[in-house]
Amino acid sequence: MQFAKYISVILASTIKFIGGPLAGLAFRLSWVETAACTVIGMMLSVLLVTFAGDMLLRLSQRLRKKTSPRFTRRTRMAVRIWKRSGMIGIAFLTPLLLTPIGGTAIAMTFNVKRFKLISLMLLSAVFWAVIQTFLVYQLPGLFK
Repeated sequence: MQFAKYISVILASTIKFIGGPLAGLAFRLSWVETAACTVIGMMLSVLLVTFAGDMLLRLSQRLRKKTSPRFTRRTRMAVRIWKRSGMIGIAFLTPLLLTPIGGTAIAMTFNVKRFKLISLMLLSAVFWAVIQTFLVYQLPGLFK
């Protein structure tokens, strides 16, 4: 039954990073187990988008109507982060502001090399998984 809890935390963090620590707390896993599953979940989505991203991009371009590119608030924010701090900034802010899928997709649009993208996302995932899991587990009454 413990395996199902791990899978649930991993799946929660593939979609939204904070979902991992919250699910781990709900399933009463240790904070180390929760942090590890959260990292695995983020990296699973990063690897999936990185290696399937080219195919998905070509498919979406084929299906999308030929329109001029739109600059939304979110795309402006991504360009601003990219200009200020590059891939390091995108990786650092992915668990906080972006989803693992969204951060990886943004990095892919800026043509970041796969090894650099994966390694920086891994460092960011480990850093933020430890901090967010610790905060979720240690702040009394905040999430209980």
